[in-house]
Amino acid sequence: MSSSSISSTELPQIAAPHLLSDLDLTTTELQEVLKLARKVKASPNHYASILKQRYIALVFEKASLRTRVTFEIAIKQLGGDSIYLDHRDGRIGEREPARDMARNLDRWVDAVVARTFEQSTLDDLARWSSVPVINALSGRYHPCQAIADFQTLEEYHGSLSGLKMAFIGDGNNVAHSLMLCAARLGVSLTIATPPGYEPASDISSMASDLAAQTEAIITLTHDPREAAENAVAVYTDIWTSMGWEAETQQRRIAFSDYKVTEELMSHAHPDAIFMHCLPASRGEEVTDNVIESSNSAVFDQAENRLHAQKALLLMLIGSRDKSAKK
Repeated sequence: MSSSSISSTELPQIAAPHLLSDLDLTTTELQEVLKLARKVKASPNHYASILKQRYIALVFEKASLRTRVTFEIAIKQLGGDSIYLDHRDGRIGEREPARDMARNLDRWVDAVVARTFEQSTLDDLARWSSVPVINALSGRYHPCQAIADFQTLEEYHGSLSGLKMAFIGDGNNVAHSLMLCAARLGVSLTIATPPGYEPASDISSMASDLAAQTEAIITLTHDPREAAENAVAVYTDIWTSMGWEAETQQRRIAFSDYKVTEELMSHAHPDAIFMHCLPASRGEEVTDNVIESSNSAVFDQAENRLHAQKALLLMLIGSRDKSAKK
């Protein structure tokens, strides 16, 4: 190991055995992940051998560009290796029970990164796995995306505490993760959805309770202009997530007033950035002019998926003894 390399004993550690939701990170751990992501981005070679001889399974029920590529590259750049298991033609649990899959994989690999339709599938894998299971997206949460998003917001606007952010569109998994992270980082977040498409009420309640501790404010509204007012970031996502394709036309009608346009952006702070987790349906939830504008941060968000996920891997896997099992 070179004198500039970081050893596993120097890394902060995540106390929870798995990362199934954003709340598996304490507030301190969330801040440490962001801090480590900055360091990894600035000095990637210092962490290049932490996952040496570690092997990680990527188990995906949903198609992916950013999540798959950034996890595979992150693992390899940290010295480890990965194997991709494609379950797009058959969900986890159909060919064999999730409990059996988990207890096979944990004999061979050091962690499982899973991208699933249902949160319960991730929970089942974790219940039976003796190695960490990481949520790479479920129908309820998208923690890896949210961490990269707040890394991006911090790069553009400095300290996160006291900032105001807007989310326009569906109260989906991305909205849930943004709420739970924003509340603990001191970022006020206003979410504007059509009636009937609000975030889950239990997550909204949890986020509001957490926000009270940081003086942030979590607000739900049906008015996108109210949400965007003086926000330093305006965020949207596709109107129809994977698994909801049967509702595509219905959602186009319901969300027609929730498109992020130049006019909507004019209500935000003059230095506001536009954010989107991608892929984008240009012309639906966002106009081409907005996503291609100089204020668009979408490709910075995509890049930061790599660095944020490296930080998660380092804190959840790299910081632990290779022989350790749950």
